[in-house]
Amino acid sequence: MTACTICPRTSPDGQHLCLVHSGELRGWLTELPAQARLLEQFLVPSVQPSQGRIGGTGRAHSPIPVDIRVLVLLGPGRLDDTPDPDDDGTAPILAILDAWAGHITYHHPSATRDRQGVAYVRPCEQARPRHGATITGWCHWLTAYLPFALTLPLAADLHRELGDLVRRLRNLTHSTPSHHPRAAPCPACDLCTLVKTDGRWHIHCLDCGHQMTPDDYDQHAARYLAQGQAATAA
Repeated sequence: MTACTICPRTSPDGQHLCLVHSGELRGWLTELPAQARLLEQFLVPSVQPSQGRIGGTGRAHSPIPVDIRVLVLLGPGRLDDTPDPDDDGTAPILAILDAWAGHITYHHPSATRDRQGVAYVRPCEQARPRHGATITGWCHWLTAYLPFALTLPLAADLHRELGDLVRRLRNLTHSTPSHHPRAAPCPACDLCTLVKTDGRWHIHCLDCGHQMTPDDYDQHAARYLAQGQAATAA
């Protein structure tokens, strides 16, 4: 076990983030496509009621303009290493995901052989999301390559940047996944901090990051209840 680069917890061998922060990354990559779909609703300008029309056509009032931050977040673009000092920090979602896929791809080794059979190991040339170069496609790709990304020193930067992006989206959509507590304590740390979070399949511990499938949790909860009943009967 090694030290997490974000908090005092330990992380699995060879990884730079603890289970809590790696779990947050997985949760954010699941949440991002849903947040983007909510954000798309802001692209339609709100209109005032049709009262006060002149000649039966047109609007009595101008539509409420679309928030420029929404246009930037959902638009195309590339990340700039030297941002405009007047910029508020908003960057396109696709640009952020594409840039991180490029970083991870560059560090991922690719083994090839020439005609003489000599093996070469070099960085991969390009990330190719199987579900298309969309927000959903890149999130699927990043989730699939997350175990490798966690072995890189840049894992903490990935956590920080995706966390900032998700918080920016939540502030605009006013939508935050809810935690649903589970009754049985965590089998790893024995604290009552197991939750089911909207959009995440695993039951996870908010304190130590331990994860369980729903079936595993049901079996754990049944054993815990049986132990409690046995102790009461004794």
